[in-house]
Amino acid sequence: MAIVSVYIEEGCITCDACEETLPEVFHVTDDTCYIKADVRLDGGYDRNEGKSALKAETLSQFEDDLLDAADGCPVDVIIVVEGGEVESAESAEAPEVIQEVVPEPAVEQEIEVAGDDLEELLNAGDRGLAILYGSQSGNSEALAAKFSKQASDYGLVGTVYDMDGFDFTSLSSMKRVLIVCSTWGEGEMPDNAEDLWLVAKQASPGSLSGVHYSVLALGDTSYELFCESGKDWDEQLEKLGATRLVDRVDCDVDYDSMAAEWALDALAAMAAVDGTGVYHEDMVESIKEFVAGGDEGADGEDGFTVPDISAESIQAEISIFRYDPEAVTTGSDTWVCVMPGHLSLLEALRTIKNTHDGSLSFRDGDSDDSTTAICVNGRLVLPGLVRLDSVAPTRDGTLRLRVDPLPGFEVIRDLVVDHWSMERRRESTQPWMIAATREGAATMQGNIGLMEPNVATALHSITDFASPALLQASSDAVPHANGYLGPAVLASVWARRNDPRSSASSVNGLDEILGSSNGIKAETDLASIRRQNGSGLVVSEALLDAKTHVLEQDAFTGRHGKHVWWYAWTLKSSGKVNDTVLYRQVLGPIGLLGNLTSGVTARMMSGFTRTGGDMIADMLALIAPPAGVGKMPRQFNSSVDNHHEVVAIFNELDGRF
Repeated sequence: MAIVSVYIEEGCITCDACEETLPEVFHVTDDTCYIKADVRLDGGYDRNEGKSALKAETLSQFEDDLLDAADGCPVDVIIVVEGGEVESAESAEAPEVIQEVVPEPAVEQEIEVAGDDLEELLNAGDRGLAILYGSQSGNSEALAAKFSKQASDYGLVGTVYDMDGFDFTSLSSMKRVLIVCSTWGEGEMPDNAEDLWLVAKQASPGSLSGVHYSVLALGDTSYELFCESGKDWDEQLEKLGATRLVDRVDCDVDYDSMAAEWALDALAAMAAVDGTGVYHEDMVESIKEFVAGGDEGADGEDGFTVPDISAESIQAEISIFRYDPEAVTTGSDTWVCVMPGHLSLLEALRTIKNTHDGSLSFRDGDSDDSTTAICVNGRLVLPGLVRLDSVAPTRDGTLRLRVDPLPGFEVIRDLVVDHWSMERRRESTQPWMIAATREGAATMQGNIGLMEPNVATALHSITDFASPALLQASSDAVPHANGYLGPAVLASVWARRNDPRSSASSVNGLDEILGSSNGIKAETDLASIRRQNGSGLVVSEALLDAKTHVLEQDAFTGRHGKHVWWYAWTLKSSGKVNDTVLYRQVLGPIGLLGNLTSGVTARMMSGFTRTGGDMIADMLALIAPPAGVGKMPRQFNSSVDNHHEVVAIFNELDGRF
């Protein structure tokens, strides 16, 4: 009788006897022994518990060797099934089923996947996907884990393998393989991939003929040998006979978007390999549509219902800033139109441009594009994230909107503003990291620095604003002080200054930037920043801390020192917060007599408004005319160069500006 199949019972001691006799069929690991997938009709990779028939070419070539391997097993767990034989280990019906599937030469069970059989392709037979990663810092490992989770959407069972300790010989029995590998040093393999690479270079050509693969390479374009390790794997697998389904993608340090795009193509292609190892290229696009959801919505009997976000049409009166670059004139155009209330402001601008005035110019982009920020009714917004019916109340049945470019930026055309001034200020602060030696931990991916979670969270929150341009425009000082660095730049500087990774020399340099005339002391009032979206509160608190730090550094001297801060609060406490009290104070002794009854003079003599010097110096300033000199900024007795500094003082007095 002819052999039909071979399976392995429990009790295997992984002695390698069977693999030494017939490595084309048996593969022994540390835990057990397997029947290779490429010799079985069902394409499985296990002990052949389902007793799948073996391929005809395997039987014709290795029939005697199969019997020898079974005889040589010291624990007799290798069972050879012959046609018509009754098995004792499983059901008595198995021989009959096996007898029926004895194949004629060169006939295999291929899955029909045309038409409506896409679901069968994604669920039938072996659906294993091996994802091997070579990683030095952990990026490749994280991507491999992510792709493994995504694989289930494609009907694949993803398994992540660390290249360190991986058995290269097992690769030949895998139908689908993804390689995610970074490059270390000058084009070298990561530490965990070095040993496997040495084995791969010695492998025989054609040994991976049944493998379908694709490679994602991570690297850094600042190095001469960019993504060299990934390129090496790609070329070597091809030399060994593997079939490349998707071209290799070489990623720079900002790899997220490129890696995601590669995964969409690679996973769909791997899913098009059926259970017998046949690649159905014509099914790739259908698989992508299936995973994306096709025409089917999320409504169903599972209890989840897609919310209806549509709204009734509303009448909108939209006035849009216009700029004529030839005549250097400005004005506004107004349109009255009817639009669905659920449209975003960005979509509304597109509609006006497409249907009313093709000359309208504005910065277009994705809904969350940080450069598209505009001013609507005095409110700074990202237009792609704000609905038309939520940006302003409807009065008399009409929604009235005034759309302007961001304040503090040069207008190029209509709503488009030039961000280059902000970029120049950012570059002037030298935003790159100058790191210091710090405590670290040794991990499998290498040495990694340590940071307290609360510190990391605080640093991240300071710079977690949706749009630098939007934050920059929310400042009252930016439109009036051309040299002022601005809140977006200073928030990043303050975060870098408090980063424990920054070196001492870097911190000193950042302190100089914060304390300069164009630094945080030039900000007039943080309330305008605080009123912005959720991040505005965090940013304003951070900038207040930065301002306090700078005042402490220079001992509260200068116009923004304690003589402004405490004097303003003294006036508030007196109940006489008005221009008369202020004017009296800068007149000298006569003015002081007028303030005696209000209690202001008494508070000043008690030292509330000291500039950081000795008490006697303050008392002399109260007596020697003009008494206000040294107590209030000299700008009240001289010309004012910086408007925003005056605004800062009056905002501190009573917030009227």
